[in-house]
Amino acid sequence: MTDTTRPLAGRTAWVTGAASGIGEATALALATAGATVAITSRRADKLEALAARIRAAGGEAIAAAGDVTDLGRMEAIADELLERGTLDILVNNAGNNIPERSWGELTPETIDLLLDANLRGTLQVSRLVLPMMQAGGGGVLIHIGSWAAHFISTGPGPIYTAAKSGVVAMSHTINLEHGVHGIRSCVLSPGDVHTPLMDKRPMKMSDEAKRKMLQPEDIAGLVLHVATLPAHVCVNEIIVGPTYR
Repeated sequence: MTDTTRPLAGRTAWVTGAASGIGEATALALATAGATVAITSRRADKLEALAARIRAAGGEAIAAAGDVTDLGRMEAIADELLERGTLDILVNNAGNNIPERSWGELTPETIDLLLDANLRGTLQVSRLVLPMMQAGGGGVLIHIGSWAAHFISTGPGPIYTAAKSGVVAMSHTINLEHGVHGIRSCVLSPGDVHTPLMDKRPMKMSDEAKRKMLQPEDIAGLVLHVATLPAHVCVNEIIVGPTYR
């Protein structure tokens, strides 16, 4: 009999950018639902602390520090997960932005930084897991996109906007090519979420404004919903925002 309190029991999930914000909340939600969760971030100390929290609550966690822009490290993590069995869920959450984001402030280095963190890393990790999921008979990829990809404005900056738009297009192509293999891909594009990334905005935000934003746990709940849908259901996109504008 299926344990409805642990719908992901026996499944393995990989969450990138898991040290804080949406990634941290998502890792906790998936572990509570029964998944073994591999967590990746550049900050090894925060990863170990999160893994300890998951284990203390009775869950299973694999802390695998690494930067998604480091392809060799991502390949090593994928190989480790493959040795443990199949991978069922990927949450591509890693991303970044900078205060100096307007055209007049961008440099070749910061353009590469933003493309690597927000698009290239997502592409490469997706490429690594697709054969694993196909061999295992299916899986779910959930990419944290952005409101910026759907409602163009100057605020997020041109490179972040272009990168997140690329993530949306990438996800749809996964469904077109790999849906026949039982693989489903979803872009979850939130508006303002109260995460550490908000502190990188050019203009400092008030505490009141942050309280009105979506919270990481809100997005984690949507990730969990998509991850636990029946195998014949594919949610291509979710666009979600706070009630204020």
